[in-house]
Amino acid sequence: MALIKTQDFIESIADALQYISYYHPEDYIRALAAAYEKEEAPAAKDAIAQILTNSRMCAEGKRPLCQDTGIVVAFVKVGMQARFEGDMTLEEMVNEGVRRAYLHPDNTLRASIVNDPAGARKNTKDNTPAITHVEMVAGDKVDVQIAAKGGGSENKSQLAMLNPNDSIVDWVMEVVPKMGAGWCPPGMLGVGIGGSAEKAMLLAKESLMQSIDIQELQARGAQNKIEELRLELYEKVNQLGIGAQGLGGLTTVLDVKILDHPTHAASLPVAIIPNCAATRHVHFTLDGSGVAELTPPSPDIYPDVHWAPSPQAKRVNLETVTRAETHNWKTGDTLLLTGKIMTGRDAAHKRIKTMLDRGESLPVDFSNRFIYYVGPVDAVRDEAVGPAGPTTATRMDSYTDMMLSTGLLGSIGKAERGEEALVEIARHQSVYLMAVGGAAYLVSKAIKKSRVLAFEDLGMEAIYEFDVVDMPVTVAVSASGESVHTIGPAHWKKKIALHAV
Repeated sequence: MALIKTQDFIESIADALQYISYYHPEDYIRALAAAYEKEEAPAAKDAIAQILTNSRMCAEGKRPLCQDTGIVVAFVKVGMQARFEGDMTLEEMVNEGVRRAYLHPDNTLRASIVNDPAGARKNTKDNTPAITHVEMVAGDKVDVQIAAKGGGSENKSQLAMLNPNDSIVDWVMEVVPKMGAGWCPPGMLGVGIGGSAEKAMLLAKESLMQSIDIQELQARGAQNKIEELRLELYEKVNQLGIGAQGLGGLTTVLDVKILDHPTHAASLPVAIIPNCAATRHVHFTLDGSGVAELTPPSPDIYPDVHWAPSPQAKRVNLETVTRAETHNWKTGDTLLLTGKIMTGRDAAHKRIKTMLDRGESLPVDFSNRFIYYVGPVDAVRDEAVGPAGPTTATRMDSYTDMMLSTGLLGSIGKAERGEEALVEIARHQSVYLMAVGGAAYLVSKAIKKSRVLAFEDLGMEAIYEFDVVDMPVTVAVSASGESVHTIGPAHWKKKIALHAV
């Protein structure tokens, strides 16, 4: 009978969360490297290069892969013969591990969890509580699968209660294009089939803990219905041409994982949960012998990919750029920004709206500036700022007219903009620029200074001013309202279809 010491369990959780904050799983690195090699779309290939370069930098620098260091999800299977010392509950031990990991002084992780979700939404400051799922199993060991799930990909989760004779493939192919690029492809799709509504969602989430093996499955062929479904969905989703970061390309998903469960004769619950480019999960087992040992991935698995700005990239001086100049930028142009940009996302936008509705003056002047949708990680050591990649821009769409009316030249985020925002961007003759989600540490190296301008109490959602040098972005929406996230995937979907014929 194994005795699991409280501190061993807590330290294992904390170590695992630090580990996955800066190490991609080896299978993901290999799969992404393969996708890079075969990618033909220049913009998508550049985005994958940034993600691969960022991955190597994070592994070497022990800093987060993404500024969104996630909500912690733990699947804990406890052997019936295992014993825990002490009086802490399993959930309390998991949360203590989370607390230690996210407050680690040498690799502080971003605290993203808010309590009172329908009300004040106040940050808990230590990223607790985690979402913990406990299952009793045979044996005397404790098996832990733990992940840190980013909000951008989690927000794209889908559930449908289909009729028993409905096509799962048809539903998935209807839903995935509507998910947009806010989940930061290329990643994985987790699919749960059966059980009840909540069971299907749980199956989809747990399936994402599995290793990428779609190439091996393709090589040997499907041996059951679930494997047939995986192969069909993998092929058809990639034929959509969505591509890396939604820019259009050959690889949208690196794998499709499916778990199923018996269900009611009248039901067919189906759930989709995507994993983003910052795929973070690890598996360990405790047997009473001490803290779990986690082996870092070998440096040799990283491909010889070292992103550098394109020679065709346009350098932009943010201190002198004019609205007339931005009107000449074409969708798909790559820019290197130097100068001062302001930041602001959900909470800051909401507060700005409240102030304007009350007739109050804003604490900052947005005229002729760019706003970056970001919630950075706190700086450590000699950093100006921690990893600071973009957040999903569509969450700010309803504020677009309000913000552009302040005199902003444009905005910077990740993924597409909605139809309403495209209309407002064109009406104000503004532009929307896109940074690569999943390259947060790489992006942060372009930020040389950081200071809070307003709303300091909002923490990572405060309004900052960044001094940047050669910050890489792509023109995602031009001043005329043309969107790369519309024309890119459409072009590559057609090209893939022609090639298949």
